[in-house]
Amino acid sequence: MSDLIADHVDMTFTMPSGEQVHALKDVSFTLKEGELLSVLGPSGCGKTTLLNLIAGFLRPTGGRIELNGAEIDGPGVERGMVFQQGALFEWLTVSENVDFGLRMKKSPKAINRQKVEEWLEIVGLQGFGDTPTYQLSGGMQQRVALARCLINDPDVILMDEPLGALDALTREKMQSLVLKIWKETGKTIMIITHSVEEALLLGERLFVMAPRPGRLHKEYNLPFAEMGLKQDLRDVKHDAQFGEVREEILSMIWNMEEEIMGKSA
Repeated sequence: MSDLIADHVDMTFTMPSGEQVHALKDVSFTLKEGELLSVLGPSGCGKTTLLNLIAGFLRPTGGRIELNGAEIDGPGVERGMVFQQGALFEWLTVSENVDFGLRMKKSPKAINRQKVEEWLEIVGLQGFGDTPTYQLSGGMQQRVALARCLINDPDVILMDEPLGALDALTREKMQSLVLKIWKETGKTIMIITHSVEEALLLGERLFVMAPRPGRLHKEYNLPFAEMGLKQDLRDVKHDAQFGEVREEILSMIWNMEEEIMGKSA
């Protein structure tokens, strides 16, 4: 089982001035194989810090994070990352971007080509393999980023605001694609977002984090991701329960922001 376990994770940064910034405090959870988790909260609550710890870009100053029973102590192929801006090599073609990881592993070229075609079809980019990446729209580039991540068959997919820079219509289409990939691949996915609606749509589990220091404030188990696999996402947003939970979380985050501003005043 590819369970991801955070066990009493703390993270403190030491600033150049010597000031200690407590970014995360006593964060514990278990994300089971195949689960879809969204995380949101006000700015400064440690969402991206938590993702970077799981990715292995940072080491926690307290506690531990495990995947497959082994402690995470650096980046690894079992974790794939999708960033807000895709982090693509724009001078390469779409296919060259998608199979970059496979080429680094020196996988056979014929197998690579087949896998690239399969993933380009899954993400809706069939026929664009020879297109220079810089010619693509933002939404198409994020599709390339998803294919590049998934072709390496990671156990866990980590997404840091992957749809935040897209226009509303493209973002909705990409949300549907994320749900489709989750269902069809059975991958464990953790997505960080600032959008309450997106967190509700893309999280069968949802964590709301509180800031200073960052900690898990409340967890929700939600039906909307499963609903979004069968219904238009716009219809899901009009569901009465969706509206109730959205307003509850918006009020929760608003109160946190008010408290932060009060402390800093």
